[in-house]
Amino acid sequence: MLLRISRHRTTVARRIALGNTTALSNRADPWWPVPALAAAMPFLEENSLLGEHPVTLPVVIIGNGPSGICLSYLLSGYTPYLDPAAVHPNPVLYRKLQESKYLAVIEQDLEYLNEGLEGRSTNPVAVLFDTLLHPNADAGYDLPSVLQWRLETQHHIPHLVLGRAAPGGAWNAMEGSMLTISLGIWMELPGVNYRDVATGKRRGKANARATSEEVSSYYRNYVKLMGLQKNFVDNVYVTSVRKLHREQEGDLVDGEMEVRVKGGAPSVPPKALWEVRGYQSVQGDSHMPFSIFAENVVLATGASDSPARLGVEGENLPFVFHSICALGVAIRERSLGRESDPVLLVGAGLSAADAALFASSSGVTVLHAFRKRVDDPGMIFKQLPKTMYPEYHKVYHMMCSQSHTAAASGLFPDYTSFPEHCVVSFQPDVKCVLRNGNNLKTFKISMALVLIGTNPNLFFLKDQGQYLGLDPHKPISCKQNPIDIHPYTFECVKEASLFAMGPLVGDNFVRFLKGGALGIASCLRRQKKKGKLIADSGGGGIA
Repeated sequence: MLLRISRHRTTVARRIALGNTTALSNRADPWWPVPALAAAMPFLEENSLLGEHPVTLPVVIIGNGPSGICLSYLLSGYTPYLDPAAVHPNPVLYRKLQESKYLAVIEQDLEYLNEGLEGRSTNPVAVLFDTLLHPNADAGYDLPSVLQWRLETQHHIPHLVLGRAAPGGAWNAMEGSMLTISLGIWMELPGVNYRDVATGKRRGKANARATSEEVSSYYRNYVKLMGLQKNFVDNVYVTSVRKLHREQEGDLVDGEMEVRVKGGAPSVPPKALWEVRGYQSVQGDSHMPFSIFAENVVLATGASDSPARLGVEGENLPFVFHSICALGVAIRERSLGRESDPVLLVGAGLSAADAALFASSSGVTVLHAFRKRVDDPGMIFKQLPKTMYPEYHKVYHMMCSQSHTAAASGLFPDYTSFPEHCVVSFQPDVKCVLRNGNNLKTFKISMALVLIGTNPNLFFLKDQGQYLGLDPHKPISCKQNPIDIHPYTFECVKEASLFAMGPLVGDNFVRFLKGGALGIASCLRRQKKKGKLIADSGGGGIA
C-alpha cells in the first residue's frame, strides 16, 4: 500500500499517516509544555483517518536540528564527489580520493579513506567528513571544501524528520544575540555557504563567530533552499519508539502489545519494524496522535532536552530556573533590574558565563557560585583563545578578581564570585544557602539560574535508552556515556536498525556531527542497492 503524505496543514492525516491510536501511552511526557495534557490529549477513533494501515517508511529521523537536517540532505539524493578542480592539502588522502575520483565519496570505503587521519572527534567518519569539508581547519586555515555535490534522485530514500519546532532544533530556543563557540563557517551544512545566507553583519576574520539567531535562520533557510520541506514535520512530540518483531503473516509483536494489521496487510520485509508513536500540536492546544512504522530509526535528538539538576532542597521552587532564557524573560518584562535582589548563577561553564554577561549588561547584580577553584586547569576558559573569545575571558577575569574573599577591583561592582562553593538549599522566602567547607552563607536573591549542563532525554525508548550506552548500567551522557555505535555506520551496537548521531555519540559540535549523516546515509544506500529497504520491496511507504 503506497501512501502519499502532502504538506497541507489542515489535518495531521495529511502530514503523518495515522493508525490505530487506542493503545497510545498516556504517561507524562517531559516534552509537553504542561504534563497534565497527557490525560487530556484527544484520541482519534480507530479508522477515522487513512483507514486501518499506519504508513511504513524506510527511515524516520527523530530530531530536526543540524544532525537531522544534514542526514535528510544526503537521503534526498544529494551526493558528494571529489571536485575535479580541488587539491586536498593532505597528500595521502588526496591520493586515495584520486584512486576512485569518479565514484561518489559516500559509496567508497570510508574506513580506507580515514586511515591515518586525526581530529577532534572520536568518531572516524566525523573526522573524515570534516577534513573534506574544511581542509586543515585545525591549523587555522579557511580552505574551500574539496567536495562537489550532485543531486541524484535515483538515490533518494523516503524518510521523515520529526521535530518539536521549526527546523534547527535547540538553536531556535537560544538567546539570539549570543555568539557561538564555533566559527560561523563551521556551523554550515553541505551545499550552502554560510556566508551567502547569514542574516547578520559581516565580521572580520578575527571575530568570525555567529550569533545564535543567525545560525537558527541559516538552518531554516537551508531546508527551504535545498527543497527538503517535504521531509520535515514540525511540532511533533515522540512518546514511544519500540521494535515490533514479525511473528507470522499479519502479526507484529513486541512482547508487551500485539498489533494485528487486518485485511490485506501491506507487504513488508521479514524483519523487525519500529513503531514510532507520538502526537502533533495543531491549532494551539490541540494534540493529534499518530503511529508510524519504520524499518530504520535515527536518533538525532541532541543533548539539551533535560537540564542537569543539583538535587538539593528547594530546587523546584518557582524562583529556581535551569535555562538562561528565564533571565532574558525576567529582564525584558522588567521584573528584574538594577534595584532587584541579586541573581544567583550556579555553574562554571559557558552557559553560566553567557548569563553573567547578559545580567551585567543589564545592570543586574550577580552572585556566581561554582565548585571549582578559579585556577582549576579544567576550566573551559583556559581552552579558549583570548583574541577569539574576549567576552568569555572577561567573565573569567571577573571570576578571579571579584571573589568574595579577594580585594575587589571595583571594576565590576555588581558581580561577586564564590569559588569552591556549592548550593545547600533554596528557601521559600527566596533565599539560598551556600557552603564552602564547613562554612554556610545565606543570601536573599531574586532568582536562581542553575546552569550546570544538560542531558539527553530518551524517555521514549525502553529503559530510557540506557542499554544502548557504552556502559549499560549508567544513563546516556554525551560526555561520560555516549551511545555505543559501529564506527563507520553509526548503527547502535546493541540494537540493529537503530542509529544515533550528533551529541548522543559524543559529537557536540556541528562541525563533526555531519559525519554521522555521511556514515548513516552510506549504510542505508548499501541497503537500498541490495533491495533491503521497504521502498524497494513493494511495501508501504511514501511517494
